[in-house]
Amino acid sequence: MNQIQLHKKGFYNLPKLPYKYSDLEPFISKKQLQLHYEKHHKTYVKSANSILENLDKARIEDTEIDVKCKLKALSFNVAGHVLHSLFWENLTPDRKLGKIPNGTIGHYLIKEFGSFERFKKEFTQTALSVEGSGWATLAYCKQTSRPIIMQIEKHNMYVYPMFRILLVLDVWEHAYYLDYKNERGKYINAFWNNINWGIIDKRIEEILA
Repeated sequence: MNQIQLHKKGFYNLPKLPYKYSDLEPFISKKQLQLHYEKHHKTYVKSANSILENLDKARIEDTEIDVKCKLKALSFNVAGHVLHSLFWENLTPDRKLGKIPNGTIGHYLIKEFGSFERFKKEFTQTALSVEGSGWATLAYCKQTSRPIIMQIEKHNMYVYPMFRILLVLDVWEHAYYLDYKNERGKYINAFWNNINWGIIDKRIEEILA
């Protein structure tokens, strides 16, 4: 195996959190956040990179691989990494930012949903009704110029292709079990106090630019 060829290619990296482990309390405890970030997110990064290395090795050595199995696992782990990276960014310890959004995102939410409260209700219902493990996300469709809610199961099922994601909420039990046990609703309600609407506004403005 040609190690030099392998290491010339890019791999995924665990992003640095934009705050300390204790900064999101009481929404997320220090212990919960540290476990989520260091164990779960880090595992998705390591697993995705391991699959890429296996694919590289098979191509260099011209050996057979189970393509269906590898690509399914790669999709799961890469999507887990991407969604977690977005999740950390759209949280903030500054609870002043977790209020009703203004700016471009506020305009589009009111235009689409009629009011922020209606958006909050639909997004909350989306998060509550995810079957098993998954995500509630707000995305943007450039073809229709509409923000659209996606309900993602696992990390990669029922994703609308090419829709840019603006806001995500992780509702896997590993995201909240230490703090809320099986009471997903309490975790979701607390989430609304810690959203960084500034980064959400930046994301939609980049799409519209």
